[in-house]
Order: sequence, then structure tokens, then C-alpha cells
Amino acid sequence: MSTTTDHLENVFSGPTPSPLRPRPQVDLCRRGEIRAEKFLDAATEVFAEKGYQHARLSEIVARAGGSLATLYRIFGDKEGLASAILERRLDMHIHLLSDLNLTELPPEQALRRVAIRMAQVMARTDSQVVYRIVIGEGQSFPALRDWFLDHAAASIRATLAAYFEQQVAAGRMQLASPKAAAAQFYMSLFGDQIFRLAAGSHHLPDVDTLEEQALASVELFLQGALPR
Repeated sequence: MSTTTDHLENVFSGPTPSPLRPRPQVDLCRRGEIRAEKFLDAATEVFAEKGYQHARLSEIVARAGGSLATLYRIFGDKEGLASAILERRLDMHIHLLSDLNLTELPPEQALRRVAIRMAQVMARTDSQVVYRIVIGEGQSFPALRDWFLDHAAASIRATLAAYFEQQVAAGRMQLASPKAAAAQFYMSLFGDQIFRLAAGSHHLPDVDTLEEQALASVELFLQGALPR
């Protein structure tokens, strides 16, 4: 197996980074774990509707059930909630492309699969919340912003870069810099949507429209990447 392929498989199977801000050391029973997930789901909804800074913990508790004291005991505070949402999202990012078997696919098929998978994830409410926090409100929370960009977004770009390196070595793509191409491809899919979310827009296209837009970006990218 080639060095490039080894690197690609390492990217797919690498360990999840440690969380930005570990939760308080609390022993939770099964009921407590369910309550924690309800807090995270409710926080995601409230953050999506009102933004992080304007979200009130009392409203999150009202939606999730339980008590404010329990929320503080599990997560510490509102920033702890945001960190936990990012951690849950990070795990999704790291494993986002791992089951697509990109190493076995030609560029046309592989990049279309990537586009559809990313469109499905982008349509999720928690994705929208994360981008609003790390980009729209990143100046207020630089640690959250930097941690997410350095781990979650970087993991997808690294996976794409490794795939592009493999395809260039096999003569199936022509790219001056696979790493730069990975960043360009990543942003071409949903850069406009991320900009809108960061600016506070609450109106994201549905998943079918996102898939259509992403596939159009793939076709444009391939026109410049495929051998002639």
C-alpha cells in the first residue's frame, strides 16, 4: 500500500481530539445521561433561534425539563453547553467521510458523495448553531472558534487533501497543490451558506436545494481538476 493511501486511512481512523473544555466531573446514571442530552438538544434549538449571546439558560431548562441546578452541575455554565455541542459536532465532522470509501472511487463519484454527505449535515440545526457560534460570534469566544476550526474543519480538509494527493499520484487529477485544492473545494460547497449563517440569517435552503448547489460546485471544480 502506498504512503499516500496509508496517510488517507490514518486520517479516516485517527483519534477524536480531547474536548476543548471538559465537563465537570459528575457521575451520571442513565437518567442523568438522558437529561444531559435533552439539555444539549434544547440548547441547540434556543441558540439557533436567538443566537448564543441572547440565549437564556432558564429557557433552555424550560424546554428540556429538569432544573437549572442540574444544568450547572452537568455543564458548568452556558459556555460549557456550547463546548459540549461543539464536541458532539466535532465527532460528526471527524467521521463525516469515513464510511464513503473514497480511496476506491474515481474523483467524479467520490466528490459527489462528499458533496451530498456534507449537504445533509449542513442542513442540520446543530450545524447551523455551530457556524453561528464559531464564526458569527467568534470574536467573543475565540477559544471555541479556534478549537473548532483547528480540529473539526481541519479534519475534513485533511481527508480531502489526502484523497487529492492519492488521485494526483495516480494521474487521475491535476492539482498544483492538493492541500490548497482541498480548502478551495471545502469552501466552494457551502461558503455562501456559512457566510449567511454567520451574518445571522435563519433561512437556510432545504436539504434538496443544498445538495443541488453542492453538486453544481463539484461539477465546476472537476472542470478544472480533471486531466484534459
